[in-house]
Amino acid sequence: MEYMNYTSVTEFILLGLPHPEEMKIPLFSIFLCIYISTLFGNVILILAVQSDPRLHKPMYIFLLNLSFLDICLSTVTLPKLLINFLQKDKTISFRDCIIQLYFFHFFGSTECFLYTVMAYDRFLAICRPLHYPSLMNQKLCAQFAAGIWLTGSVHSMIHTTLTFRLPFCGPNRIDYFFCDVIPVLKLACADTTINKAVIITNIGAVALICFLLILISYFHILKTILNIRTSEGRRKTFSTCASHLVSVIFFFGPPVFIYISPNSIDYLAEEAIAVFYTLLTPMLNPVIYSLRNNEVKTSLKRMKCHTGDK
Repeated sequence: MEYMNYTSVTEFILLGLPHPEEMKIPLFSIFLCIYISTLFGNVILILAVQSDPRLHKPMYIFLLNLSFLDICLSTVTLPKLLINFLQKDKTISFRDCIIQLYFFHFFGSTECFLYTVMAYDRFLAICRPLHYPSLMNQKLCAQFAAGIWLTGSVHSMIHTTLTFRLPFCGPNRIDYFFCDVIPVLKLACADTTINKAVIITNIGAVALICFLLILISYFHILKTILNIRTSEGRRKTFSTCASHLVSVIFFFGPPVFIYISPNSIDYLAEEAIAVFYTLLTPMLNPVIYSLRNNEVKTSLKRMKCHTGDK
């Protein structure tokens, strides 16, 4: 932590998403709708899982964790973005920047590990159905959930510590809409070669490995599905994991592209990609899972009928 003694920057300026002045209010309205939709959709999905005893299974416990993570991930970045649309002062204190960077990578990496565990859960359920109750019971499910949260915390702590042990002497303008590792490192008054190497190995490579493990799981799942004799059986089996596969593609593609080669794209393209997986994917997940999953749709209908009776 010796570098901290040479840090003279006490706050950063988040330049945000580049836009003409006349687009300020329309963009604010769009992102506010995204945030409200994210909160509403994920809260409804959480209530649907919690209120229906038939959904108290590992698959839906993981889905509950995913919805909670989507709420947290959006809350780390969107409120500050909305505030900056409405005020000229776009500063964020040094401490708040550290907090934002830590929690963004905490929730983001935890979600990355969660998707991997969810793919493993689907692999066991479809490819090892007879052994599934013993291989993925409630206790093991809880251990998996606790493990991915702990791993995500450690993963984020590594990047936060390595980033903010560097000296920041100015300038302090971040060409981004939140404090992320790559744009913050551009402002450091020291050599960031080690940091960039860690980004490639500990973010890009980890995300890529998780993605490959998911693809391997789905390769075996697809082989099993193709061996099912009836087309109806194949359709029903695939529908249980199709929503997860769509979410995986939306979530993993952008960060792998950004973090596996941190110097290869300009910040405008990087921001466009970041908006997709940090803001749009958390909003789309409840729609994807509710539309593609019959058990979730049934639970939502029961909730609607129960509310209507009252």
